[in-house]
Amino acid sequence: MYDKEKEQTDTVTDPGFISFFNKLPQKSPETGTLRLFHRTGTDAYYAVYGPDAQFVATHVYHTNSVIKYLGAGGRAAGLPSVTMKTTVAQMLLREALTIKQLKVEIWVPESGQGKKVSKFVLDKEASPGNLQAVEDLLFVDTDLTTAPIVMAIKIASVAASAGDKGRLKTIGIAFADTSVRELGVADFADNDLFSNTESLIIQLSVKEAILPTGTASGNTDRDVDLNKLEAVLDRCGVVVTERKPSEFSTKNVADDLPRLLSAAAMPSATETTSADASVTIPQLTLPTAPSALSALITYLSLLSDPSNHNAFSIRTHDLGQYMRLDASALRALNLTEAPGNVETTTRNTTLLGLLNKCKTAQGMRLLGTWLKQPLVNLHEIKKRQNLVQMFVDDTNSRRTIQDEYLKYMPDLHRLSKRFQRSQASLEDVVRVYQVVLKLPGMIEALEGMQTEENEYFNLLEEMCLQKLKEHEGSLSKYSEMVEQTLDLKELDKHNYVIKPDYDPRLQELMEKLTEVRDGLDDEHREVGEDLNMQLDKKLHLENNATYGYCFRLTKNDAKGLSTKKYTELGTTKSGVFFTTKKLKRLAEDYQEYSNKYTRTQSGLVKEVVNIASTYTPVLESLNNLLAQLDVLLSFAHVSVNAPEAYVKPEILQSGEGSLILRDARHPCLEVQDDVSFIANDVEMIKDQSEFQIITGPNMGGKSTYIRQVGVIALMAQVGCFVPCSEARIPIFDSILCRVGAGDSQLKGVSTFMAEMLETATILRSATKNSLIIIDELGRGTSTYDGFGLAWAISEHIASQIRAFCLFATHFHELTALDQQLPHVKNLHVVAHVGEKAVEDEKREITLLYKVEPGISDQSFGIHVAELANFPENVVKLAKSKADELEDFSGDDKNMDVEISPEVTDEGIRIVEDFLRSWASTTDGEDVVMEEEEASPEQQLEQLKAHVDKFLPQIESNSWLKSLMTTF
Repeated sequence: MYDKEKEQTDTVTDPGFISFFNKLPQKSPETGTLRLFHRTGTDAYYAVYGPDAQFVATHVYHTNSVIKYLGAGGRAAGLPSVTMKTTVAQMLLREALTIKQLKVEIWVPESGQGKKVSKFVLDKEASPGNLQAVEDLLFVDTDLTTAPIVMAIKIASVAASAGDKGRLKTIGIAFADTSVRELGVADFADNDLFSNTESLIIQLSVKEAILPTGTASGNTDRDVDLNKLEAVLDRCGVVVTERKPSEFSTKNVADDLPRLLSAAAMPSATETTSADASVTIPQLTLPTAPSALSALITYLSLLSDPSNHNAFSIRTHDLGQYMRLDASALRALNLTEAPGNVETTTRNTTLLGLLNKCKTAQGMRLLGTWLKQPLVNLHEIKKRQNLVQMFVDDTNSRRTIQDEYLKYMPDLHRLSKRFQRSQASLEDVVRVYQVVLKLPGMIEALEGMQTEENEYFNLLEEMCLQKLKEHEGSLSKYSEMVEQTLDLKELDKHNYVIKPDYDPRLQELMEKLTEVRDGLDDEHREVGEDLNMQLDKKLHLENNATYGYCFRLTKNDAKGLSTKKYTELGTTKSGVFFTTKKLKRLAEDYQEYSNKYTRTQSGLVKEVVNIASTYTPVLESLNNLLAQLDVLLSFAHVSVNAPEAYVKPEILQSGEGSLILRDARHPCLEVQDDVSFIANDVEMIKDQSEFQIITGPNMGGKSTYIRQVGVIALMAQVGCFVPCSEARIPIFDSILCRVGAGDSQLKGVSTFMAEMLETATILRSATKNSLIIIDELGRGTSTYDGFGLAWAISEHIASQIRAFCLFATHFHELTALDQQLPHVKNLHVVAHVGEKAVEDEKREITLLYKVEPGISDQSFGIHVAELANFPENVVKLAKSKADELEDFSGDDKNMDVEISPEVTDEGIRIVEDFLRSWASTTDGEDVVMEEEEASPEQQLEQLKAHVDKFLPQIESNSWLKSLMTTF
């Protein structure tokens, strides 16, 4: 209920703030930015106003009752306001940046104001790809499970004439992951659909993109390109930030980049000048990427943070080293949660959720990366497979490593960053120490793994054990340093302190503190005896935040307190606080020595932290190793614990061999509750059945069948086992999908236009080594247009591209494509249709979810409407209209009978013989006809005689019989 008195209070609390707020530039969560105001003081809290208050009330508190209205006008005209505790604000920030994909501003009071603060200044800005300013707020109690990748994109030039529809553009990309201090660049040609750029965005899991604002030069082609690019970014769920075109200049990048890169990232450790930076840093020799890199460094303000200097690495990203995926494939294969829905879906509805049995945050991040970067190198895929095989075979070792070691590993990347920024504490030093203590046991567990294949163990030694032993050796001095400097006995009490005997000054102060503590205990006993009060039960000695060390009694017990001996300090609900002259002196001494001890210790803590920070390169290398181990163990865990165990697929070189899956299952569906999954075989034989058309009823399992092939192929190239009883899979260079209705009316893109854009991407991007999955095509327009498109696209893929393709459709006429192309094969999902006992009785239809060769001539759409409880009169009308329009109704149904090519060929031969015989008769009568031309009636009689002659052959051929019925 609205509180008028509270309204007056709020008006007095914030004089002048409302006018200040109203003068700020208009921003809101709807336009992509959330603005928070940090109210500092003894009880610090955060506040949001205007549209931000409505957003927080709806998404955080789920009620409008938390909104208070500032200023005159109350609910009708006042400024909405919501306040939050710091912990709630941290949760809001985390959700806004990592789930809702919003930008965030944090404002703090302008200095020099009194208690009533009305003016604020912008203190921190953050975006989904740039979390640097708020990392400490975001991840206090939680780990970063996805990397905040931000990229800058520069479109350089058009490589062909403007009239060329398929013209190529030169794209320069720079990207950064500030959480691990890594920069990257890529330079490549792209088409006008930005297919390569889309693949790169998916591979890197980009959260935010920096683009130059529309050019003022009137270059409309450039602005059209930027609009197209923004549409691609929107489809991939990437936040767009526009910057001045002048920031995309290479003027300073040759000076700036060497200052950021670590010695290891520079080919030469000597000082690098801008003149020779382009020689020593190969990334600067790329034609377009340095412009994007310059904009990225400026946007992230990397040089303004001294801890970034000489800390970054840089790499060149090659699109071809991983399988290419587009946004449609990501959605169709349910790889990860859709942008904006992160952490809102259940665990097993996505492949990432299903395979994520990782024990560490770094493992979870790496798994997400691997799923979007499937390998195309056969040797590397087999390496991962063989390690997974080891962990599958040795269940005990797998569980030991997961539950006794990896489970207790912190995120060493985050700890390393705290050390590098000089923000680490003794607690961080101890967390690293605990990792070091775990390493010998983990090495022993890995060395004890049971395997019959020496090759596997050698691989484990090469990829894990050898490096782990090196890290253990490097960190042995670290553990010695911690044991010499920290008081390990205090760790059980969660006290992180330096050993007193580590430094003579600390030792002396500790002795004095011990002496004072003994004096406090003596005074406690003496006062207890004087007042005849039992210690700790009635007379309490407390270190109070306000009074320091003092005594406390309940109000009843304190009634007879002598004011001569004792000085009363104050009274609260918990009792009366008082002191004595001796206690007051001891309390002052204790405070003085404690402060000195803290100051002395803080200097030593800095020393210890500085020494620990020298180990960050080792910790980051160890972190990467632990992440890889965690993901491989997770693959093994899922493979063994699936409803039916997964198998190790046989991987074939790209372009070699066929795709064979026995008893294939969809990994996410088979683990759902109350689902008994029907497995199906998949055989796509090169040059025989590489293009498969699947028809069948709605809800019959067509979509599941074709998508599971894509998921299984991707899992295999990631290095995981697959849900089959046997699998042979060639390496695919890309998986391209066109599925479902992708309506984006709010963005001006219709269902059909979205369908055509996705299909255009496939036609432009696919190669003969791609896997194409099309689930319905041409359904968003008229039947005839849709069928024409579906046929043309199918024929182009099957005859020109020659990729492996699974095409699910309700256009049953499309199945005739197998008559034209020998490598097209028809499949259908089986439905059992019951017999009618009486005329009006409904036929029972049972979906069997089995896929078999052949075609299905019905979609059973009306049956699905019945299942959805449509009104009976609507269903009846639908049936009558369907009967009127049914292309294959009545006698035409004979055409639906499957006729073998041999019978068809024989029928064609009979027709040819018939026509040849008839032609020879007329030719022979030419002379006669010159004298007396035969009348039409005579010619008809002659034709009938010829038909009678060939009638037995015509009636014995089923193809000719069905043909004759259409006339």
